[in-house]
Amino acid sequence: MSGHLPVMLAEVLDTLALRNDATYLDCTFGGGGYATAILDSAPGCTLFAMDRDPDAIARGAALAARYAPRLRLIEGRFGDMLEHLAAHGVTALDGVVMDLGVSSFQLDQAERGFSFRADGPLDMRMEKDGPSAADIVNTRTEAEIADILYHLGEERFARRIARAIVARRAEQPFATTGDLAALVRSKVPRDPSGIDGATRSFQALRLAVNDELGEVERGLAAAAQLLAPGGRLVVVAFHSLEDRIAKRFMADATGRAGNASRHNPAALASRVPPRFRLITSRALRPAEAETATNPRARSARLRAMERLEEAA
Repeated sequence: MSGHLPVMLAEVLDTLALRNDATYLDCTFGGGGYATAILDSAPGCTLFAMDRDPDAIARGAALAARYAPRLRLIEGRFGDMLEHLAAHGVTALDGVVMDLGVSSFQLDQAERGFSFRADGPLDMRMEKDGPSAADIVNTRTEAEIADILYHLGEERFARRIARAIVARRAEQPFATTGDLAALVRSKVPRDPSGIDGATRSFQALRLAVNDELGEVERGLAAAAQLLAPGGRLVVVAFHSLEDRIAKRFMADATGRAGNASRHNPAALASRVPPRFRLITSRALRPAEAETATNPRARSARLRAMERLEEAA
């Protein structure tokens, strides 16, 4: 499993409050970094690990054999965890960890088409199925492409880029990451911080191809439903939009989303006591030592909540 560094690993393990008699779920197996650490830290626990990428599941076969029968791999989306776990007879969990976004393996493999740093097919599909990034830029309308770049990439020059994409594809469709990245860079000003001009557009296309934000929303709701009393949900996000979804979800679940007005007795009477408590009052950030050795950790944000004991 070399080449993959699990981000904020110590913080994740500490926040999960691992127990030997517990059952956990790693929603994004990736390179197996979190899974290995959880299994080693709690030698009596059982861990289910999911990933929608078939390559990740294939890479994990040796690890599953090493930790059998404590580690069980599931290929599928974590938004569908209720159904996947029910098939294994699991209806409650003591802890869930969600490491959102793309994995180092996906970024480092040019043939997967996730990165603009090495030329490869314009793909970006985590499951290797369905419409690719090339399909989006070559078939969607100018307005649709601009919306994707603006809303999912927070790209200020979305309209300019979309217009250029549609004009260029009329002459020759886009097929590679290098081709698209070159066009995008030519349409945005140089960033004084050194961030590549194609970063936001590629991020937006990846989120769109894999419906990642919708998957986060479905996964959070399912995880909250599965947590047993005392069970904890830990989310590590790298993208501001994903982190915003996790922050809002936990605020709602813990009753911190806003109090009912004291001038509205009916609203006060109808309030339901929260079923969760917030563990992180604000997002945890990686230590400087970690970001120095793993630059990909710089944007990480960790949030967590715990299921309260049932009322007597």
